[in-house]
Amino acid sequence: MAQIKHLYRGVFGTFSPFSGLHCASFFGIAEAVAGLIEMGCCDTNERDFSGSTPLIWAAYNGHAEVAKIILGREEVNPDKPDNYGQTPLLLAARNGHQEVVEMLLGQQEVNPDKPSITGRAPLSFAARAGHEEVVKMLLKRLDVSPDRPDNNGQTPLSFAARDGREGVVKTLLGREEVNPDEPDYYGRAPLSFAAGRGHEGVVIILLEREEVNPDKPDSYGRTPLSFAAKAGHEGVVKILLGREEVNPNKPDNKGQTPLSIATSYGHKRVVSLLQSHQAVVRGAI
Repeated sequence: MAQIKHLYRGVFGTFSPFSGLHCASFFGIAEAVAGLIEMGCCDTNERDFSGSTPLIWAAYNGHAEVAKIILGREEVNPDKPDNYGQTPLLLAARNGHQEVVEMLLGQQEVNPDKPSITGRAPLSFAARAGHEEVVKMLLKRLDVSPDRPDNNGQTPLSFAARDGREGVVKTLLGREEVNPDEPDYYGRAPLSFAAGRGHEGVVIILLEREEVNPDKPDSYGRTPLSFAAKAGHEGVVKILLGREEVNPNKPDNKGQTPLSIATSYGHKRVVSLLQSHQAVVRGAI
């Protein structure tokens, strides 16, 4: 288990406590899971060294057959979280395990909008990872908020925009409840996240919405153009400069303009683009 690259769950050492049922559930050995449960020698709701239950491990790894066996037990709590507040549904959604997600959504006790300790609900995790079908499954539920912010004020749309998940962005924007220009607690809107990562497709999609301000600064005065200029994303810079509302000379709270930022980071082609729009160098990094 310690050698599994994608597994970042707690400090690995003695793996205690970690029962045979946890182990069989983790690796998806359905016959062993069924046998151990039938023998009555294991607590199906027991937490291991990371706070994970057997169901959590099955959901995390997408072992649908094991999840079905465990969910068939009356004593099982299908919504019991781990040490980080992550429920089986959240972990299945994060990893894109559609069959397990569907199975868990069918459980009356499962709250499909239950957040982890970071305030992120299953939808945010699925959106960030780009699992379009899981996102659609969750959005079908009336008890799921499509614009729910986490502890930092980031919404599912912000996460999808930041990681360039065009399909998810389109799906979320199809919901009236979703504000396409909703800033996080630092004033950074989805467009700034997409611009800073160079996701041209997402930038174009967001700019098609009238509610989106293409020159909206965050709490530090940084605009989408500032973020794109800093990272050297020439394509995004071109797109933003094509908008009349975008001021290429707009300084941030430190007096730094997109041109001064691009110059400081050595992005020559971006500098040329900004200079062609008569940008003025102000400030220094």
